[in-house]
Amino acid sequence: MAVLPVWVLAITIWWLPFHLLWDVPLLWFAGGYLAAVVVLFLRTVQVWLLAPLLGARRPTRDEHAVLAPAWRPVLQINDLPGHRYVLMVLPSNELNAFACGGHLVVVTSYAIDTLPRDELSGVLAHELSHHLGLHTVAHTFGQWLSIPVLLLARIGFFLQNVASAATSSFGKDSSALTVLGRSVAHVLTAISWVFLSALLLSNALANLVGKDSELQADRRAVQMGFGKPLAIALRRVVTEFGDDRPTSWSERLAASHPPARTRIARIEAILRRREAAHRA
Repeated sequence: MAVLPVWVLAITIWWLPFHLLWDVPLLWFAGGYLAAVVVLFLRTVQVWLLAPLLGARRPTRDEHAVLAPAWRPVLQINDLPGHRYVLMVLPSNELNAFACGGHLVVVTSYAIDTLPRDELSGVLAHELSHHLGLHTVAHTFGQWLSIPVLLLARIGFFLQNVASAATSSFGKDSSALTVLGRSVAHVLTAISWVFLSALLLSNALANLVGKDSELQADRRAVQMGFGKPLAIALRRVVTEFGDDRPTSWSERLAASHPPARTRIARIEAILRRREAAHRA
């Protein structure tokens, strides 16, 4: 994981003031932070803390009446109890869904209002596949490691702005103070960019891995028997929202999902192979 080396540096910086107050070894401090990620995987924490942070909420009675019949066959074919995962709704005009944490399956209100039951089952099967493939565990752990790095980057940029403002206000009559203030600002900017660049690199690598996890989830959804409705739902995305293929290298790095057309082609290829094998 690309963020791990810079996380070690960041957690060491956070440990220094903590160590002045409490005699806690660095390994215990770092280990305690890593162990605390377990809290994020508790169902209660995800429902009452993580979901609101994402802007998601519990389904209304009408939304539950649509989701439950689409979700039930997905659970049944995987022999899973209904209480293991929690369906949440994200009010949005986008046709989308995602899995997060270890228990949440989030669907947009537009998807609930738009998709027929079989297509909604295909989308839910894809998101469940992320949980079954432990993709959400790796993503959540990566986000947890990123927090102290991101906070240091933001603090660094804030202090850089303070140093620049102080130089402009108090150093204009003194060349020595001006040089000192600008030097401090440049150093803080450089340090902040080190942390921020590590996060950007980590996100770019995570997106590369994420694209493969999307294709893996599609394959698992096909194995469940929901490949065709999932492909139809993806075609609906292309029809209603246009082609999502990135056109530049920066867009390719920022994209966390393969293009919908690519996913459709992969799903249909798997379905053809399965049909040919069945006939044979």
